[in-house]
Amino acid sequence: MAGDPYKELGVSKGASADEIKKAFRKLAKELHPDKNPGDKAAEERFKRVTAAFDLLGDAEKRAKYDRGEIDADGREQFRGFGGGARGGASGGFSGFGGSGNRGGFEDIDLADLFAGFGGAGRGFGSGKGQDIRATLEVSLEEVIAGTTRRIQFSDGRMVDVAIPKGASDGQVVRLKGQGAPGRTQSGDALIELRILPHPLYRRDGADLHMDLPVSVPDAVLGGKVPVPTPEGKVMMSIPKGSNSGKVLRLKGRGAYADGRRGDLLAKLMVTLPEEQDELLARFAEDWRKNRPYTPTK
Repeated sequence: MAGDPYKELGVSKGASADEIKKAFRKLAKELHPDKNPGDKAAEERFKRVTAAFDLLGDAEKRAKYDRGEIDADGREQFRGFGGGARGGASGGFSGFGGSGNRGGFEDIDLADLFAGFGGAGRGFGSGKGQDIRATLEVSLEEVIAGTTRRIQFSDGRMVDVAIPKGASDGQVVRLKGQGAPGRTQSGDALIELRILPHPLYRRDGADLHMDLPVSVPDAVLGGKVPVPTPEGKVMMSIPKGSNSGKVLRLKGRGAYADGRRGDLLAKLMVTLPEEQDELLARFAEDWRKNRPYTPTK
């Protein structure tokens, strides 16, 4: 839904549970698809109104939303184990087949609400439980290598989420049968992956870019230096006479995009020691005095 559920129902944030229920009943009767056949706008509005009531009609979900713990889709942000903060996957509305909403539709007689419509509440009570949605923050290294993260839902259940190798930002992992229980089968858990910004790499499609500090001797004389990659350090050859800004490429050490592995591009940054080296200083003085040099553009 990703909107303001209060605005969708046309009620204030201080509205009582009874006011919210009345607002929903009124809008649901007006917008039901059986009353507006072929009207896509009315159908979409009906879905948003239903999702808004699913959130605000549940006292627990409403309190969490008002505190900013979940968004309008009922999703909580969490990192899983190993990421620090622990959170839960809260059930957001994702269709008309849900039966896992507490305090929402359970005290409304849907058959009475939709009486007179040919579908008599079409899509509700299908027997399958409601899908639940959550967002899982993952590192760049995790999506490049593929891994399994264990998370905990709000109801205390522990679930392993397999993160596919080469997963993309926004990709949804579906966990069959891990959603809300229903009369005949449970819904699914839909876990949206969010790749966290990396402190070292800048991503450009499948390629990764980074700044690589190198010493003056390595830049002047050449040599091999360690380069951190998503899978660990590798040694890379630095050509003689390398300047800051020179870009070296490590093939196949980047990220994934469109099913292919990109490269890692390291931009050299010639770096002086933090503490002044007297020998280097004397050499520079002699060079400036006897061999004047002005860098070209």
